[in-house]
Amino acid sequence: MSQSRPSLVSLRASLRSAVEESELEALIGLLEPDERTGAQQLRLQAQRRLEAGRAERDRIARLLELRDELTLRGARGIAGVDEVGVGPLAGPVVAAAVVLPQRFSLHGLDDSKRVRPARRESLSAEIREIAIGFGIGEVRVEEIDQIGIYQAALEAMRCAVKSLERTMTIDHVLVDARTIPGVAQPQTSIIKGDQKDASIAAASIVAKVYRDRLMTTLGHRYPAYGFERHMGYGTAAHLSALERMGPCPAHRRSFAPVERAERLATRRTAQPSLGR
Repeated sequence: MSQSRPSLVSLRASLRSAVEESELEALIGLLEPDERTGAQQLRLQAQRRLEAGRAERDRIARLLELRDELTLRGARGIAGVDEVGVGPLAGPVVAAAVVLPQRFSLHGLDDSKRVRPARRESLSAEIREIAIGFGIGEVRVEEIDQIGIYQAALEAMRCAVKSLERTMTIDHVLVDARTIPGVAQPQTSIIKGDQKDASIAAASIVAKVYRDRLMTTLGHRYPAYGFERHMGYGTAAHLSALERMGPCPAHRRSFAPVERAERLATRRTAQPSLGR
């Protein structure tokens, strides 16, 4: 008698539940001699998942090359730092500093701009859960208008590092394309660091999700501007609302479109009514 083969239903269930490479490899080995069309389709699916998982593992390993090199030199607390919110016309600029553990699994970790919003949310939660430490820095609109957006972004990053320092020792800071003043630790500035280093990418995601939630709150407070949709960026809808109503307290007065809208609103208010 020929040995009975597993049903396709049970094989599909095995594929759905397979997480580790070894599980996928075992399933592929089981399906290889099975001539049924359905079994071969499942084998191809398992093979694609195995290859995608290996490619993702290799990609993350490349994102950790600098951190691993610094670790070999004796550094322990290696923080990635990034900021978000430089370009918008409204809301704060926010930075995050993140120290990742030596071993972790964060599927799809990348520059926050290259991650779908739903996955960005879940990744932020995963990063916060597994991180050895993280800190947030926030510079509000009033200070942005006083010191300028470039200095405000640096200040947000400095505050993020100082916040992290309250919970752990930091030996080295990896920064996306900047050097942060007022930070004692050695720093490495990496152009497009949020695409090249895992710790900086993690910081970009934590900062982006944190700021988006702040902008959603501002959207509820000032519903006419739609902050929860465009996060303060100068979209056509946002510029139209600015032109109609002038700026609200969440807007950055030092930014040209906001300054222009405020001047127009002032003129409209000051214009005498006709017909007298």
